[in-house]
Amino acid sequence: MNVATSNMTAARRASLADRTEQLKRMLEIRIVEERIQQLYSEGEVRGSTHLCNGQEAVAVGVARSTRVSDKVTCTYRGHGHALALGVTPEEVIGEICGRTLGCAGGLGGSMHLMGPAVGLLPTFAIVGAGLPVACGVALAARVRRSDDVAIAIFGDGAANIGAFHESLNFASIRALPIVFICENNLYGEYSRINTTTPVADIATRAAGYGMPGIIVDGQDLDAVAAATAEAVARARSRKGPSLLEMKTYRYSGHSRSDPAAYRPTGELDAWLQRDPIALFAERLVNERAILPGDLERLRESMREAVEDAVANVLAAPIPSQDAMLSHIAATAVF
Repeated sequence: MNVATSNMTAARRASLADRTEQLKRMLEIRIVEERIQQLYSEGEVRGSTHLCNGQEAVAVGVARSTRVSDKVTCTYRGHGHALALGVTPEEVIGEICGRTLGCAGGLGGSMHLMGPAVGLLPTFAIVGAGLPVACGVALAARVRRSDDVAIAIFGDGAANIGAFHESLNFASIRALPIVFICENNLYGEYSRINTTTPVADIATRAAGYGMPGIIVDGQDLDAVAAATAEAVARARSRKGPSLLEMKTYRYSGHSRSDPAAYRPTGELDAWLQRDPIALFAERLVNERAILPGDLERLRESMREAVEDAVANVLAAPIPSQDAMLSHIAATAVF
C-alpha cells in the first residue's frame, strides 16, 4: 500500500464521525456487494464469494467505535468490514477481481482482504481462525504497553468450535484487551442456528468465561456503535474482554451459488422490514440531518462512485505469475 492510498483509507475512516457519512458507507457496502455478484455472472471473478447484504450496520458501527491503531480480524464474509474500516472500493473490488490495484495486489481474492493502514488484518477463510490470532494481537499490545484493542469478528457457526472456547478462556485469564463480536445471522453456511446450537443466545456463553455477554440489535447502527464503544473502552482501560452478539441477517445465501431455499417462508421478508439502511436513514430524517428524499439521491451518488471504481478495476492489469512468490521468504538451515 503506497502513502497516498494509506492516507485515503485513513481519511475514509475518519469521515465516519459524520452521521451522513455513516449512511453513505452502508449504501456503499450494499452497492459494492450487489455489483460483485454481477461481476461474477459477467465472468470477471474466479472462485466464490460471500456477501454481507443486510449486515451493514454491524460493519459501520464497529468501524465508527474503534480507531485505526486497533487491530481487527474477521471472516471471509468481510467485504463490508473492509469498506467500513476505510479500504477503498477499488481495493476491495480489485482484490476480488484479481487485479493489481487490489488491497493484496490481486493475490488474495474475496476471502483474503487486508487494510494495514486501518487495522484490518488479512481476513480468514477458515471458520473461527481469527479468534486466536486476535488474542495474540491483544497480548502483543499488552507486552508493548499500548492501549490498542483487538477486535475479533466471527459468525455464529464459529461459536461452536474449539478455537472460540479456547480464545475466550485465554483472553479472560489474561484479561486481554480484546472484544469478541459474533455476527449472528442465524445461519452457519446452510444450517440454521437452532439445528446446531443448544442455546438461544450466544452471548450467554460469556458467563462461563467471566466476561460480559451483551446482546445487540445488529440492524441498528447506533446500538452496534454504543455497545462496541463500551466494550472497547472496557478493554482499553485494562478491564478485560467482552463478548458482543450482534443479532443480524444476511439477505443473500451463504455463497454466490446458494439460492438459500432452506430458509423458512417469510423469514427474509420479515428481516427486510428492518433493513439497517432504511432504519438509519429514517433516524437521520427525524434528526433533520437529511431530507426525506435524500436517501435515493445518496444511493444514486454511491452507485455512480462504485461504477467508477469498477471501471478502474477492469482497466487494471492482472498480476503476473511471478507475483505469487513476491511475499515469500526462505531461510537456509545448515
